[in-house]
Amino acid sequence: MKSKQFTLFALILVQILEQFMINVLAININNNNNILPLEHVTTTSLLTNNEASKLLLSPESYLSLSHYHSTCPDLEGIIHRQVQAWIRKDYTFAASLIRLHFHDCVVRGCDASIMLSHKGSERRAKVSKTLRGFRIIDEIKAEVEKKCPKTVSCADILTAAARDATVVAGGPFWEVPFGRKDGKISSAREANRLVPQGHENVTTLIQIFRDHGLNILDLVVLSGAHTIGRSSCDAINHRLHNFNGTRKADPSLDTKYLNSLKKKCAASSHVYVDLDATTPRIFDTAYYTNLGRNMGLLSTDQLLNSDARTGPFVSVLASQPLVFSSQFAASMVKLGNIGVLARPNEGEIRFKCSSVNRAY
Repeated sequence: MKSKQFTLFALILVQILEQFMINVLAININNNNNILPLEHVTTTSLLTNNEASKLLLSPESYLSLSHYHSTCPDLEGIIHRQVQAWIRKDYTFAASLIRLHFHDCVVRGCDASIMLSHKGSERRAKVSKTLRGFRIIDEIKAEVEKKCPKTVSCADILTAAARDATVVAGGPFWEVPFGRKDGKISSAREANRLVPQGHENVTTLIQIFRDHGLNILDLVVLSGAHTIGRSSCDAINHRLHNFNGTRKADPSLDTKYLNSLKKKCAASSHVYVDLDATTPRIFDTAYYTNLGRNMGLLSTDQLLNSDARTGPFVSVLASQPLVFSSQFAASMVKLGNIGVLARPNEGEIRFKCSSVNRAY
């Protein structure tokens, strides 16, 4: 068992190093048109460096750490101060902002389409009914518009806010590359089809993540955000009383934990319970430890522990907090780069996050 855990630990470290090298290369390409990926050098020898760069760059390669350095130098300061102030008032907003960012990115990419508020939008979808944090992003955007009008996208604000929410909650810091544009399309139907709803099996979850360029490790690591989240009793009542139509509780739930949940949810299905039953306000690895004790609140969480493809990663992360911290940062960078609108003539910089710009 120890040998297997060491192998997985080494695999995770290799993936972290690979992602670091990819990020470094992307930054080099973006900041210096003379640097190209080695595998493309021979195939682009007849093109100028600028022409070759434009052809080879993926959308996320247009993002840059220095994107707003001259046009909105205090952007990250504004975002951090606002996020910190809100979470100090209500610590649950940390998980809410991370979740809002995830919902945005898995539908049409990280384009702030979740922020659009109109009939039939993602924001009005059934899967979005418990989302929070919209007002925080709107208030950040309003302050940013006063200092840097028509410059910063809502997509960039939401991505950075999710990072700062993690930091304020005690999680890792990572650099956020900027340059995303805001999308103009938002569909509730797409959201209901694409966003995980807590009852999927592991195979389905793996496929959802793969469809967005994320791997099994990313799935297990990003699920670790549930170390500070909450869920409504409505989402788990079937596990407590009628699991798979048996009229009995989910047998995988720890007995004491099951009884505790029944007491908390007895009053109303609208009551919220912590996803991490032991340290719900601390960004740590207790979420993974709890899964090993059959104390996963959502069935999708508990299945990560029992499935042969994901369980070994759960075991490693439970005992390696530094690995979890560094890989969570790396996986969040990957999440924030999904389907970005960053090429010229893609998307727009919304004046208000809740509506697309009008043509004047």
